[in-house]
Amino acid sequence: MAKTSWIVRSERPQKYKVREYNRCKVCGRSRGYMRKFGMCRICFREHALKGMIPGVVKSSW
Repeated sequence: MAKTSWIVRSERPQKYKVREYNRCKVCGRSRGYMRKFGMCRICFREHALKGMIPGVVKSSW
């Protein structure tokens, strides 16, 4: 879980557009972010295994 101050700071408009970065909507993590789902890899896996993300299934071949 990210510090609340970091989450709030990333939501504010930045002085320069280049400084903006993505954070997970669930936990606030900045690394391992997946744009398509708007969450980090850890939260993505938890939600996918619980079946909370429609259309995502565990692959096997």
